[in-house]
Amino acid sequence: MQQLPPELHNVGEITSRLSLQSVSNDDFEAMLALRIDAMRPSLERVGRFSPERSRERLAAGFVAPYMHHIVLDDDKRIGFVTLKPEGEDALRLDHLYLRTGFQGLGIGEWVLEWAKTQAREQGLDIKVTALVQSDANRFYLRHGFVLEGEGGVDLHYRWRVDAEGAC
Repeated sequence: MQQLPPELHNVGEITSRLSLQSVSNDDFEAMLALRIDAMRPSLERVGRFSPERSRERLAAGFVAPYMHHIVLDDDKRIGFVTLKPEGEDALRLDHLYLRTGFQGLGIGEWVLEWAKTQAREQGLDIKVTALVQSDANRFYLRHGFVLEGEGGVDLHYRWRVDAEGAC
């Protein structure tokens, strides 16, 4: 596992150095490697890791206009996120992956706040699917998502823009 410099252990310090950058079709292979790095432990826990399946899943959801690299210090790609329309009432948070060593530092929360801002501006909910036994489940529940269903090894969550003030 990569050792982080001491200055990256301060969440405020990290988030002030983050940005989102556009994705191009040429980024696919690098993003696939990042997805495999981020997802492999969770997929192995449920006996579902396969490089071929990882490629197929990313290819099926690869829509560059809705994707962003998560970038540290303007040039280090440490993750990516996809936020795209789904139906008339929601956005789909399809990918939110961070490289090994960058989880648990507040980066995912920073990205999720960006996604919620996009949803608020459009008056839309956010849907997301997480793998059972993944740490992502606690993350989404902690940030106001509600479990709506499950299928196979996936759990389906929804964050409701109109329920935000009701808490």
